[in-house]
Amino acid sequence: MTSPGLAQKPEPQQSPKLQQPLLVATRVIPPFVIPNKGELSGFSIDLWRSIAKQIGVESKFIEYSTVPELLSAIKDSKANLGISAISITAERQQNFDFSLPIFAGGLQIMVRNAETNDSAFPNILQLFFSTSLLQVIGVALVLIVVAAHIIWLSERHHKDGMIPKSYFPGIFKACWWAAATLATQADEMPKGVLGRLVGIVWMFIGVLFAAYFTASATTSLTVQQLQGDIRSIDDLPGKVVATTAGSTAATYLREHKISVLEVSKIEQAYNALQTKKADAVVFDAPVLLFYTANEGKGKVQIVGSILREESYGIILPNNSPYRKPINQALLNLKENGTYQSLYDKWFDAEKS
Repeated sequence: MTSPGLAQKPEPQQSPKLQQPLLVATRVIPPFVIPNKGELSGFSIDLWRSIAKQIGVESKFIEYSTVPELLSAIKDSKANLGISAISITAERQQNFDFSLPIFAGGLQIMVRNAETNDSAFPNILQLFFSTSLLQVIGVALVLIVVAAHIIWLSERHHKDGMIPKSYFPGIFKACWWAAATLATQADEMPKGVLGRLVGIVWMFIGVLFAAYFTASATTSLTVQQLQGDIRSIDDLPGKVVATTAGSTAATYLREHKISVLEVSKIEQAYNALQTKKADAVVFDAPVLLFYTANEGKGKVQIVGSILREESYGIILPNNSPYRKPINQALLNLKENGTYQSLYDKWFDAEKS
């Protein structure tokens, strides 16, 4: 007779059975997916191969050019899942399932190296049209008008005064004197006692103003030479920023009213930056860091901090039977050290 205990023994959990290899959608995005002599490599590729081995499935990679194409393939059942550098977002979660996060990243800004600028002339132009300089000029104009009226009132009745008695053109002469004195270039002094006192005070103000303006301009030009004119998200409005179409970076830039040059591949964004069709590139931080340390070394640099933190995941259709086995495999790989080994292989700072 059959033992009741044996009859009630639960079956071990197994991954869904497949009649053919699992179709895995991906796209080239170093260092996550890298083409290498007809084969694919990279962090995401190595990680998926480890996951597939854990859950005991065969798989086949299908390359797509853009994120929208990759998502469409999964939605239309042309692929069973997708892995690359795919950000987990609330909008995508409505139409797809995601695995546990496979990588923590975020958006960052990349610009041309300041050393590659042809000359300092564009920086000088930008200095003259900067908000800080316009504010200084505005304050100076107000002070000139105030000083001009004081001088005109004190000098108009003096017999040897330098200012005509009538308001016009007297006030114009007074404004010219105030502006010239502020620039420490005055060639004539008031004749009245009050006018001379104002003149002495105004000359001291002029010396301080000239010193302040010179120091500010020198500091601004030095900072621009070292860091360029883009240092954070606040410097991007009015600039042309390149990124890939359909990416979270493109959405982020549009939300912040920043002009976006959308391209199909990140390599085209790099080229737009180098050919000065774009002023900056905003994209996933690890991707930009990899480019900066390799092909773009000496040509580009990363500026500012992470704009928005993001996590990447494996994307699947809603209610996919593979989500749970994949998550279990991910946890196993993190616990047994395999995940850390892959991370060190592709993101070790010294090797990069």
